Amino acid sequence: MFLGSCGPSNDNGPIEVAIVGEPESLFEQGVRLSPAAQHVRAATVEGLVALDPAGQIVPAIAERWIVADDGLSYIFRLRASDWPDGEPVTAADIRQLLRDTITRLEGTSLGLDLAKITDIRAMTGRVIEVRLSSPMPEFLRLIAQPELGLLKSGSGSGPMVMSQDDEQMLARLSALPPEERGLPAREDWEEIARTLTVQAMPVEASVEAFSSGAVDLLLNGRLSGFPLAELGPLSRGTVQVDPALGVFGLVFRSDDGLLADPARREALSMALDRSGLIEPFGLGGWQPTSWIVPPSLLAGAALDPDRWSDLDIDARRNIAAQRIAQWQPAEGEAREVRVSLPEGPGSDLLFQQLAQNWAAIGVAAIRVAPGEGADLEMRDRLARYSSPRWFLNQFNCELEIGLCSAEADELVQQSLTIRDPEAKQQAFAQAHAALVAEEVFIPLGAPVRWSLVRGAIGAYVPNQWGLHPLFPLSQPTI
Repeated sequence: MFLGSCGPSNDNGPIEVAIVGEPESLFEQGVRLSPAAQHVRAATVEGLVALDPAGQIVPAIAERWIVADDGLSYIFRLRASDWPDGEPVTAADIRQLLRDTITRLEGTSLGLDLAKITDIRAMTGRVIEVRLSSPMPEFLRLIAQPELGLLKSGSGSGPMVMSQDDEQMLARLSALPPEERGLPAREDWEEIARTLTVQAMPVEASVEAFSSGAVDLLLNGRLSGFPLAELGPLSRGTVQVDPALGVFGLVFRSDDGLLADPARREALSMALDRSGLIEPFGLGGWQPTSWIVPPSLLAGAALDPDRWSDLDIDARRNIAAQRIAQWQPAEGEAREVRVSLPEGPGSDLLFQQLAQNWAAIGVAAIRVAPGEGADLEMRDRLARYSSPRWFLNQFNCELEIGLCSAEADELVQQSLTIRDPEAKQQAFAQAHAALVAEEVFIPLGAPVRWSLVRGAIGAYVPNQWGLHPLFPLSQPTI
């Protein structure tokens, strides 16, 4: 399964990377990408800007940029580089490609995030302007997302090129020489640049490959597979956990029967001892939350750290149990919820904890596979940027992921043109309150993302975005 002709720890051999996922997901195309495809897209198809290993913004097709004082205009100067077909990269190309990409993203949460873009203009041959409806301090981070990589005639401008092995389901990535990326040439490039081989595989196989030495770097581990990271001696590697930002919890897919009343949906959330849920994992530093948007991001609302901070867990469960007991099931109904979680030992452990918590208020939990009529379904997503709008967009009614709030969506839509920061924060706070009142989601805490990193890997940095660019792995450390 794994390439072993050159030992992965050999400085002259390829760096072997495994990304947790289904093997075929590595080569996904379009704008709905798996984590494996995101990493490959970011390595082979540049956008205007990119992310470095720490998650900071760095130049890509744009070599520099300025932001207007009012925050409504971003002007990018493109570097002097060519497309794979030899044609120069022009502002007119970028304008059209950006417009086409935004159109294809309609109907996705990322499309909602891009809704502030009002105009894209080619100002000169190598200068392009993007105008916004209101200021967005993290706009550069948004357009650094892999899905915003720009393809012309099906090809990107690097910084790496890929050869695809369909039989073994792996990608071989080689860094383009600097001069092909519009940068000064380096004579010793072929001697110092490392190649990468990348595979997507289930978490069990990924951990086994790392433990045996066949893989140098494992990415995109989640809570569902976290117990596997502690199996066996990993003396040649290290478990790294990202300080991730995003949503992790259970979205309501149904509002029938027991779940018809928001107060009873709230009861399920009230009953959870969130800190206790994670204790069996031994995952230090994990941050539980009972809010959809982290309180630290909602300057327009004075939220307590916990939604029910004035009640201890026993008092909360007493209230929740009373609400459940007051419901009179119709014939054929029961005090139960059907829960869908991803496969994996971590999900097994989490389901056990959820079932115990809900049994304490008289609700039975039944686990079902995805697509089998779950009442509650896991939603585990990393934030693209740290604004309340990203969190609110994850539950937009257009996405049809479960219960939603039209009122919240309308408030977020109104925020797109609000230029006063305090007024915008107030709109976010009202939208958040509307979502909470509808009880569309049971937040559990921060998403869990972990990696296994061989000691020789130097270009890996834990970050809250959970994206670990592959291109820097190929670069010399001196």
